[in-house]
Amino acid sequence: MRIKEILSQNRRDFTAIYICHCGHKTKGDGYDDEHFHNNVIPNMACTKCGQTAKDAAEEYRPLATKYEEWRQI
Repeated sequence: MRIKEILSQNRRDFTAIYICHCGHKTKGDGYDDEHFHNNVIPNMACTKCGQTAKDAAEEYRPLATKYEEWRQI
C-alpha cells in the first residue's frame, strides 16, 4: 500500500486514502513519523489481494513527514 491522498491531519495523526498496486483503495488512519512511513505503510496488506508493497516488488518511496522528527507538536 501507499498513500494516495491525505484527507486530514491533526498534529501527527492523519486520515488518508491508501492505494494498492492492484488499484484497490481504502481509507485509514496513520501517524506522521519516519517509522510509520518507512516500516508500517509498506507492510500494510491490501484487503483485496492480500499483498504488501514488498510482496508485489513495488518500488515504495515514503513521503516526507510534515514536521521534523525532533519537533514536539
